[in-house]
Amino acid sequence: MILAELFPYANVVYNILTVLYVMTILAVVVVVLSENRNPVKSMAWVLVLVLLPFLGLLIYLIFGRSLKGMGLMSRSHLRELRRLSDLPEVVDTEYPLSDESRQIISLVNKLSGRHLFMGNDIEMFTTGRAKFDAMMRDIENAHDFIYLQYFIIENDTVGQQLIELLMLKARQGVKVKVLYDYVGSFYMRPQVLKRMREAGIEVHPFLELTLTKFAFRINWRNHRKVVVIDGMVGYVGGMNIADRYVIGDKKQLPWRDTHLRLKGEAVAALQYSFAVDWDFTTHELLTNPTMHFDKHPATRDYLVQMVSSGPTSRWNNISLVFLRAITLAKHSVFIQTPYFLPSDSLLKAMQTAALSGIDVRLMIPRKPDSVMLRLATGSYIKECLQAGIKIYFYEPAMMHAKVIIVDDEFVTTGSTNFDFRSFEHNFEFNALVYSKQFNQQMKAVFEDDLEQCSKVSLGKWKQRPLTQKALESVIRLMSPIL
Repeated sequence: MILAELFPYANVVYNILTVLYVMTILAVVVVVLSENRNPVKSMAWVLVLVLLPFLGLLIYLIFGRSLKGMGLMSRSHLRELRRLSDLPEVVDTEYPLSDESRQIISLVNKLSGRHLFMGNDIEMFTTGRAKFDAMMRDIENAHDFIYLQYFIIENDTVGQQLIELLMLKARQGVKVKVLYDYVGSFYMRPQVLKRMREAGIEVHPFLELTLTKFAFRINWRNHRKVVVIDGMVGYVGGMNIADRYVIGDKKQLPWRDTHLRLKGEAVAALQYSFAVDWDFTTHELLTNPTMHFDKHPATRDYLVQMVSSGPTSRWNNISLVFLRAITLAKHSVFIQTPYFLPSDSLLKAMQTAALSGIDVRLMIPRKPDSVMLRLATGSYIKECLQAGIKIYFYEPAMMHAKVIIVDDEFVTTGSTNFDFRSFEHNFEFNALVYSKQFNQQMKAVFEDDLEQCSKVSLGKWKQRPLTQKALESVIRLMSPIL
């Protein structure tokens, strides 16, 4: 009664707001249904929207929206970048490739453009110290430009050393451009960024979160790790900029990860990827022409493709490459990943391969850096073991490598974890290498890592506490957004 006297139109306003909310929910439900997603996902989102008033709408805005088909660049900038990049067209090659490799190449051509990079030299790093030492030397020798993009740049010893070196090069007249993910590098101090900019470095956050854009950006992260130096040397892999890769953390040894240093044609693809993300962030088109290479300048002459993926891609590019590679396997599939939350199709592909007699091995960390992800991963282990997939826990430290080795010729590594977030919500970047020599090199590393693993047995896994099993099952429901 008192409320009615103070606000005579309260009931009218309430009714109007109720109608508007119901109309909004119905509109969002129509959008969800029109996207023709997986029926289970669509039904889940409809139930969330209907059963959780207001909260359901907020959850959908943060985690449920699809960005597929949204362009990162204007069409005019994209055409100009393609013209400047001068990426080589796919040609019939003299490389003696298997039919399986040729099928993967054909798939990537459709997903990422018809490009196949020849004449590449690849150096592989499995320790942070070796990778950072090599990268620092290359940066010291830079004459023209340095493009650097990382999900995480920590303000620790390694991060400070890198930033000091980049500032020195910028003062020497080298063009230095840095992209970092706003959430991944959330603790980048304003005074550090100010010093970098005062030294002449152009540094920007990818998808910066603001009060008005928080719900529309928090779920989309740029997880790529890409470095291009003078268009001649490139780095791609799983290591971020942090001490944990050099001295470890929480009384553990340094994180075990894999990173590549490339010289040759494939560097053009790294430069192209950085230019797209830079244009999206700054609306500035990078016009540095890609360096031109002789046909076979490298000593090892590896054949390489690059594939990017992200929430704006029409297809889940890297997920499809993983799926095709596993389904084409004839003898073996070796996987290293810090987090194992596979899509249903990838899980079925691995199980089918193992049930067919293919040697499928999965290596994951005993203690990942996230309790929730450890529990979610645990929910998949039983059904993998039942299908004959061999699972190994890496014991000494955090296993952060993202590697798939198939048969005797195919290898992929990069920033992509074997989980929903990497496949659907993150901007990722992977190198695909078609080489028996490189394949054997990576297998040897995998075999060395096995020496520091414990193999999981089905009987022992079934004996884990009932509370752990229940938690794993509950957390698994959240797998798509973890």
